[in-house]
Amino acid sequence: MLCRLYGVFYECFVNVGSADVALQPGPAITWRTIGGILDFYVFLGPDPASVIGQYLEVVGYPTMPVYWALGYHLCRWGYGSSNATWDVVKNMRNYGIPQDVQWNDIDYMDRSLDFTFDPAAFSTLPDMVKDLHSHGQRYVMMLDPGISSVQPEGGYWPYDEGLRRGVFINHTDGSTLIGKVWPGLTAFPDFSDDVTHEWWYDNLKRFHDKVPFDGLWIDMNEPSSFVDGSTVGCPDTELENPPYTPGILGGLLRAKTLCASAVQKTSSHYNMHSLYGLLEAKASACALKRMLGKRAFVISRSTFPSQGQYSGHWLGDNRSHWKDMYTSIAGMLTFNLLGVPLVGADVCGFSEQTEEELCVRWTQLGAFYPFTRNHNAIDQKPQDPPAFSPLARSAMKQSLLLRYSLFPLLYTLFHRAHTHGHTVARPLLFEFPKDVRTYGIDRQFLWGKSLIVTPVLDPGVDFVVGYFPQGLWYDYYTGDSIRSKGEELRLKAPLEHINLHLREGAVIPTQRPNTTLFVSSGQPLHLVSSLSEDGSAGGELFWDDGETIDTLETDQYAHIVFTVVKNTMTSEVLHDHVEASYITVETASFYGVKVEPTRVTVNSQDAAFTYRANQVRAAVLTIKHLIKFR
Repeated sequence: MLCRLYGVFYECFVNVGSADVALQPGPAITWRTIGGILDFYVFLGPDPASVIGQYLEVVGYPTMPVYWALGYHLCRWGYGSSNATWDVVKNMRNYGIPQDVQWNDIDYMDRSLDFTFDPAAFSTLPDMVKDLHSHGQRYVMMLDPGISSVQPEGGYWPYDEGLRRGVFINHTDGSTLIGKVWPGLTAFPDFSDDVTHEWWYDNLKRFHDKVPFDGLWIDMNEPSSFVDGSTVGCPDTELENPPYTPGILGGLLRAKTLCASAVQKTSSHYNMHSLYGLLEAKASACALKRMLGKRAFVISRSTFPSQGQYSGHWLGDNRSHWKDMYTSIAGMLTFNLLGVPLVGADVCGFSEQTEEELCVRWTQLGAFYPFTRNHNAIDQKPQDPPAFSPLARSAMKQSLLLRYSLFPLLYTLFHRAHTHGHTVARPLLFEFPKDVRTYGIDRQFLWGKSLIVTPVLDPGVDFVVGYFPQGLWYDYYTGDSIRSKGEELRLKAPLEHINLHLREGAVIPTQRPNTTLFVSSGQPLHLVSSLSEDGSAGGELFWDDGETIDTLETDQYAHIVFTVVKNTMTSEVLHDHVEASYITVETASFYGVKVEPTRVTVNSQDAAFTYRANQVRAAVLTIKHLIKFR
């Protein structure tokens, strides 16, 4: 699908064929495709946020993620052993650094074979996973679609059983197409066939009985191969050599992938190539739901429209460069527009050696990726938070605790994405479409409509310049106000600090953070209200058990709306469920209270409060009282 966004409408060209896009000197785009059905959609808006919602009505709203997906993930290619992986987890715990999920890259496998683990270096992997579970943490493993085809007969069940069931992609003569990936010569499952989905589930179930993993990372699923087409080449046909070839790697449709003429159940690979990652994600998500009885967690490299219904996405192999950190913001925002809000880049960079300052700043930015994972390459020095100096480690820890404190807001934003097609992270232009200065901003972004993030993206500085659209803004940490005419402002940004500001008129729910979201999500709420000039504000909270499938459809959730009007905050329970029994408010802060009150009551009872006048129009009223919604 190729789309372009205008001020009042969104035009999309839906096509699965190989294609390219040519940008013209003027305000024009040329789309070229070599086949497929040509579907065009025009979404009329009237504003950017509306057209994205209309687009997602066509391709499908994103799935509601399992709660721990929104925690901090840690991975690397090259831990070398399960014990070394386990030591990193233990170090994170010893330093009190939040971590919900530990991953392993391909090196956990026995000879890079899917559905295996190295019996020597990773012999303690099952024990490590059990230990993670005992601490409320989760484990995610990598899988590639390439299935080794050269193991002794009867020695590798995935291939033997795949041949028996006929799940692999074939040549036109009916023989199994063989390419080459990490384990050597490999066959490729045809995920367009329901039989393959059942075979995929059986493999996952057999491996889960040995290593009780919680989620899947599916990689190399373009599908990618180290040879062009197959080990025996491809036939000389029009599918392999069309009259026009888009500007792709190698100038051939088969370059580093499968023969275009390869046969899948639904059609030729020529027509199915772009759908491979989507169909694998669907098979994976369905298998996990069936196996675990909970929401599925899948992260995929290859994507296609509708991907958000089945998986999230990471932005691929980046480098430990400041430029790569900066460009990750555009990638994150783009995938939110495309209905894949669970997205992020490899924090601190994947390839090349990171620097301490870069890793600190990237961890601060990554704390505001909807999906946040630190991941680096083999033969590089460790870049997990405990690997750095006490100062850097402390700064990283604080940024992650900040993320965990904002979990109620983030979870509610994902609910909005799931039910209404909203973006989680969004560009400023979405909220301020009439302010043309927001159109090109790619160094700041919003969570929802009210929390603006202004990260440091350059080395050696202790300040950052951010743009604030017209209106009243509050420093998230202090409540200090900024009344902007629509201007750039220089903000202090020492190494341990990332700038956050609240837009006027918001009520956001936060929590006291802990080292896992399982513990954090049981903590009382702290409500932060950023009052408009007239003293009003509003917000909401969506809450459920975090992992049950279809809680909205089965009424197993709580939905609470907060409103501030005329010096009074009210909470209205729009939908009540058992989760509401555990929702309490520990404290509430109000930014922008102009006059110190003489009395504050909670449910008609006098309550203790503090009033701090930071500056004109920036006083903060804080009430410490425990309120139970039921």
